[in-house]
Amino acid sequence: MPDTHNVVTETAGAVGIITVNRPDKRNALDGAIRTALLAAFDRLQHDDAVRCVVLTGAGTKAFVSGADINEFVGKTPHDILKALLQSPSIFDAADAFPKPLIAMINGYALGSGLELAMACDIRIASETARLGQPEVNLGMMPGGGATQRLPRLVGLGNAFKLLYTGQIIDAQEALAIGLVDEVVPAGELKSRAMLLAGMIASKSATALSLIKEAIRASVRAPLDDGVRHEASLTSVLFSTKDMAEGIQAFLEKRQPRFHQP
Repeated sequence: MPDTHNVVTETAGAVGIITVNRPDKRNALDGAIRTALLAAFDRLQHDDAVRCVVLTGAGTKAFVSGADINEFVGKTPHDILKALLQSPSIFDAADAFPKPLIAMINGYALGSGLELAMACDIRIASETARLGQPEVNLGMMPGGGATQRLPRLVGLGNAFKLLYTGQIIDAQEALAIGLVDEVVPAGELKSRAMLLAGMIASKSATALSLIKEAIRASVRAPLDDGVRHEASLTSVLFSTKDMAEGIQAFLEKRQPRFHQP
């Protein structure tokens, strides 16, 4: 699978791995990395052999430490608005990615880096990780979805506190408020993330895709609409070979052999 200097894409069985590769700048996001990330998401989305994807940063110091502040110098409000409304953004692409997407947070996840992690489905952090939205410290505010995703994950009070203060918190506090889903020792981060990804990748790709669609709808639609949407997606699965195989395997007391989508 082709790599770029800025973003490395590889596979391990049915698991895809996307690595932001700018460790000398703590994997800060610039235009080239954003473009390469969009290409990586698109590649793995259309790779039928890949059923789950892990997103991380190179090295041990950072997942993504934020935006490259040098890119803000000399920009007008119109320039910033145009950049933020570019469609799809990397945050939109991560959020809409049709396969399970795990953020493996191996260091700093700040600003747009945390926004990118929040757009993933599951966040596993090293115990040495540090997370925050420090934009207010520069007289700024988040522009990649933090004001919308953060309250949904940690509640209004915790979101206001993080956004108002610009405080950077450690992994255990992030776990306590629901910002990350699991914290592991630094030396075990990759093995744990890959174990979980492999477990997910062993499931029916069709079922995984529809589960993700239903969960995404749950945070965007009223409860009654979401329940109806879930019911319609569940009914679709009854027409698939994977569901027939899963039921048959259960009855025969064996592991299912799911088909490619």
